[in-house]
Amino acid sequence: MAVPIYRLPSLFALLAIFVAFSTFLASTEAYDPLDPNGNITVKWDVINWTPDGYVAVVTLYNFQQYRHIQAPGWSLQWKWAKKEVIWSMLGGQTTEQGDCSRYKGNIPHCCKRDPTVVDLLPGTPYNQQIANCCKGGVINSWVQDPVTAVSSFQLSVGAAGTSNKTVRLPKNFTLKAPGPGYTCGPAKIVKPSKFISADKRRVTQALMTWNVTCTYSQFLAQKTPTCCVSLSSFYNDTIVSCPKCSCGCQSNLNDPQSCVEPNSPHLASVVTAASSRSSKNNVAPLVQCTSHMCPIRVHWHVKINYKEYWRVKITITNFNYVMNYTNWNLVVQHPNFDNLTQIFSFNYKSINPYGTINDTAILWGVKFYNDLLMQAGPLGNVQTELLFQKDQSTFTFDKGWAFPRRIYFNGDNCVMPPPEAYPYLPNTGMGNKGFVVNAENLDYIVQIQVLDKHRPKGIVHLIVEVDGDIHPPRNSMKFCFTWQ
Repeated sequence: MAVPIYRLPSLFALLAIFVAFSTFLASTEAYDPLDPNGNITVKWDVINWTPDGYVAVVTLYNFQQYRHIQAPGWSLQWKWAKKEVIWSMLGGQTTEQGDCSRYKGNIPHCCKRDPTVVDLLPGTPYNQQIANCCKGGVINSWVQDPVTAVSSFQLSVGAAGTSNKTVRLPKNFTLKAPGPGYTCGPAKIVKPSKFISADKRRVTQALMTWNVTCTYSQFLAQKTPTCCVSLSSFYNDTIVSCPKCSCGCQSNLNDPQSCVEPNSPHLASVVTAASSRSSKNNVAPLVQCTSHMCPIRVHWHVKINYKEYWRVKITITNFNYVMNYTNWNLVVQHPNFDNLTQIFSFNYKSINPYGTINDTAILWGVKFYNDLLMQAGPLGNVQTELLFQKDQSTFTFDKGWAFPRRIYFNGDNCVMPPPEAYPYLPNTGMGNKGFVVNAENLDYIVQIQVLDKHRPKGIVHLIVEVDGDIHPPRNSMKFCFTWQ
């Protein structure tokens, strides 16, 4: 009997397979399932030719629906194709000048082969500004405000081509916003941009335009989680806390760099020292000591059950003592968003990442009211309530259906409790029905829901809400019940 002979693939074949597989991974890493088409587009518009180069306006467009760029802002790096230099800039600056020793007299702004550009800060003199600049690199998300979702700077490039045929495009673009996570493709020449004059009576166009597209991947960012989710409901007195060590663990309770207790006598001095470090672009959080150690906690409370509707309360709490979250946003995925009836004190927009499936929404604060989430403390929380209409074919309180599938805060995926820990629906034989009652004592006014008015001795499950915090009831509380 002949013995079959198996030939091992050649080294070249193995290398080809590895390269193909690596290319596939690279193409799938920069992908967000809730914003599959989101990206940051860097547009270069050549608006003028100079004797030794050109003047260009570079604009960053944040086409991501909910992910924005926070302080200390974006930085953009590239590599010149030849030996180009930057003579001058408006609305931005390079972080290093580089070696300009070969120039006499008029010294360029930057001579580095791979310059890194950052935005200028607010308050920059007007003669150094252009439109959409000088916000410290902070860019809003496209859904929240398209007007502030752009950032621009102008640069005069020398030792470069002076026509469409002689200009060489920069390469190897790297975008940090402010950390890693973005992958930028090569520059591609596109149709020249057109500009409308202020009086809207004249249209001009760029002499040459090229685009660079950068996409985000949480896998590439390799960020430590920054938020977690806790859960509660009216039908179960269990409060499911954020998973332990969601964002880190208390390595040393005596180390003020680890966390700080809210009642610590040294709280003020520790926060002041941390704030001064933060102002120097060190954005490491100083969080309140908790079991989860997250800067942000999102609490989802299933609050009330009506005949045709049900209500949810969301509370976002900031545990970070050195960070105010400006223009924050929350992305929530739940199947009942297709029947959202009303939302209180927040803005809302459905983002429909997959067309007809309407199960994802972005929530954000009302301008000048609660669009700023203050640092940890008595004012460090924002709240809203959502009223959903029931779809009797899908609605249930059973098996955790009433809780969100996933939650993002400022574009970061929050750590959810495991499904087996969700508050369960007691076996009362009442299905999804219930009775709403009001309960009042001398200190608090609370709202509870009785699962079964026929249960012996009037036993009820309730959650007490005091100043926005969720608490189990105390045995000493005395209530007066009234059926509605």
